[in-house]
Amino acid sequence: MDKSIHSTKYKTVLQNLLKARHEFGLMQVEVAEKLKKPQSFVSKIERGERRLDVIELEAFAKLYKKSVDWFLIKK
Repeated sequence: MDKSIHSTKYKTVLQNLLKARHEFGLMQVEVAEKLKKPQSFVSKIERGERRLDVIELEAFAKLYKKSVDWFLIKK
């Protein structure tokens, strides 16, 4: 079994995270400022280098005005 960070479902979450940021018209640095995190935090998550936990996903969802479920569905 593949590690969940490399699974198709996890890749869907990351793709949707990037899509939401683009739809919202924000740069990584702007997202980081709003989440009170360094820009590298956003970059590493979007590239799959850092694991995204459910609490962090909830923060992104709130920022992008999306439900957590929105990130789980392949678009």
